[in-house]
Amino acid sequence: MLYTQRLEDLRKDRDLTQTQVAELLNLPREQYRRYETGINEAKVGFIQKICKLYNVSADYVLGFTNEFKELPKR
Repeated sequence: MLYTQRLEDLRKDRDLTQTQVAELLNLPREQYRRYETGINEAKVGFIQKICKLYNVSADYVLGFTNEFKELPKR
């Protein structure tokens, strides 16, 4: 699975709009849309923010696994 589809699925599973996610990540909506649609390639910092927002591993977001793994507790 492409990470772009995973971004969309995570967002929709939480009943969030692109605008809401962009606000939570402190990004312009258009920039978030470009990440979610694959127009812009996601950078490491963006992936870290997504992982924290959804409390999920980068392996899951990037599509290396289909097993939803929460971030380790600190």
